[in-house]
Amino acid sequence: MNSPRTTLYRDKYNAKLMGVCSGIADYTGVNVLWVRLGAIALTLMGAAPLVIPGYFLAGILLNKKPAHLYGDPEETKYWQRVRQSPKRTAREIRARFRDVDRRLADVETYYVSSNPRLTAEIERLR
Repeated sequence: MNSPRTTLYRDKYNAKLMGVCSGIADYTGVNVLWVRLGAIALTLMGAAPLVIPGYFLAGILLNKKPAHLYGDPEETKYWQRVRQSPKRTAREIRARFRDVDRRLADVETYYVSSNPRLTAEIERLR
């Protein structure tokens, strides 16, 4: 089962009609104006027999987006990146953890090298 944060929803809070375009925009991280213009362009270019029924079908089948799905705009952007490229997001997280680990090692080296008593205690524990 998908996580609620990686599921496509209708976004009724930013909706013009049924919230399908705003839901797609929220899901992909694309500005909702571009999604709406794309839907209109597809409709006008002759894809109306697919776009219009597809829109209403999605409006009926998709669940409404939960009110408090994301805590803040940064969390929203994070989950949009996860949906766009999960592998890249995992690499970014691993890189951040490596950076934190390196910085903690630097702090440990600094304090241990400047405190001989602490150095002796650490060596005793090993």
